[in-house]
Amino acid sequence: MTRTAERDLSGWGRYPVRSSSLRRPERYKELPAASGHGIIARGQGRAYGDAAIADEVVLTERLDRFLSFDTVSGVIRAEAGATLAELLEISVPAGWFPSTTPGTRFVSLGGCVAADVHGKSHHVDGAFSNSVCEIELLLADGSRLRCSPELEAEAFWATAGGMGLTGIIGEVEMQLRPIETSLIRARHFRATNLEESFRMLSDTEHDAPYTVAWLDVMRRGRGMGRGVVMIGDHARRDELPKGVAPLALPRHTGRRVPLDMPGWMLNPFTIHAFNTLYYQVAGRRNRPFLTDYEPFFYPLDAIFDWNRLYGRRGFVQYQCVWPTETAFDGCKALLEALLGSGHNAFLNVLKRFGPGNPAPLSFPMAGYTLAMDLPVTGPALLAQLDRFDDLVLRHGGRVYLAKDARLGPETFRAMYPRLPEWQKTQRRLDPDGRFQSDLSRRLGMTEAR
Repeated sequence: MTRTAERDLSGWGRYPVRSSSLRRPERYKELPAASGHGIIARGQGRAYGDAAIADEVVLTERLDRFLSFDTVSGVIRAEAGATLAELLEISVPAGWFPSTTPGTRFVSLGGCVAADVHGKSHHVDGAFSNSVCEIELLLADGSRLRCSPELEAEAFWATAGGMGLTGIIGEVEMQLRPIETSLIRARHFRATNLEESFRMLSDTEHDAPYTVAWLDVMRRGRGMGRGVVMIGDHARRDELPKGVAPLALPRHTGRRVPLDMPGWMLNPFTIHAFNTLYYQVAGRRNRPFLTDYEPFFYPLDAIFDWNRLYGRRGFVQYQCVWPTETAFDGCKALLEALLGSGHNAFLNVLKRFGPGNPAPLSFPMAGYTLAMDLPVTGPALLAQLDRFDDLVLRHGGRVYLAKDARLGPETFRAMYPRLPEWQKTQRRLDPDGRFQSDLSRRLGMTEAR
């Protein structure tokens, strides 16, 4: 039976917050046709801003059943509310792993499709939808549409990266990649400045199926943009010590933040101290080592509610991407603007992207992406982020909708020139404009018709 409630809701960044009417169906067959306007589906609530907030929110967390798994081919099908964490519990012991995984395993499969998430392997494997074989959509009129890159391809690619606005994703079928062990063979390298961080991410000497760089964006002068480049691949059986079970699952460990941290705790002094310590400690691991996949792919999952570290006011993650030709200059300009703004950024990640895919609103493009977490301090921060938008756009880049909480409609349209193409398909699938979110209304993506 579907349960209803009224509750204050936010994204993972805890900004913005607003009251929404919630519906939580217990079974997939209970998913209702959209009877009003301003309806959006929500999985685990890991979109950072207002993408999964609306007048009426349909919670898919109970729609988490696995429907089939071919352990020979590695094709798995599940209801869209199932999480990556639950998938890994099933697939890893059988010798299979997702081709693309974001920085948290506590995200629903439907959310991965809707945001077309990316990971450390984008330069090799592309975004999440590249490994999706088929999805089933619940349309606004209650009908169900199966679509794939070959069948109803227009609907498929409008849904990938479409932020849940084409319909409610009910089922996801995806192709996994074979692995010999559950361990990762990793290695770290210190980069002394931004130029060296970019060089290491692009040269063959440091290339690997999984690559990412942590950056110290608060460092000034010659060391601006210094970082630790981390590379890895799935370990082979013959690389394991004797007696180690090759496909054993990691032992889950985690802690909770007991309360909202005071806003003053993340200040230039504490951030500088953390950055210096991390640069020294993580940078020492410059010889190959074996590690469980959880700390390699999902380091922040070790703290279940780490978003509370930013206090009650929350934080915004500013994630942008630039094309290869302008990426270094664009990133350098952004870091210089940050250092001159007086605002602090914590947990900053730089990655290399491979080519994009056919989805009109998918975020990645061939180039480099930077993500920065900034505590919400008030209107001055939002004004500064607007200036960041101008810099990003000037260098041919765009921001990631799954992380956004404040982008303006004009800037959005300039960053995503294929929006009219997407809107044409979205209107065909939802002719009355019933699926809307606070994000879509703010950006003028959809409107009631």
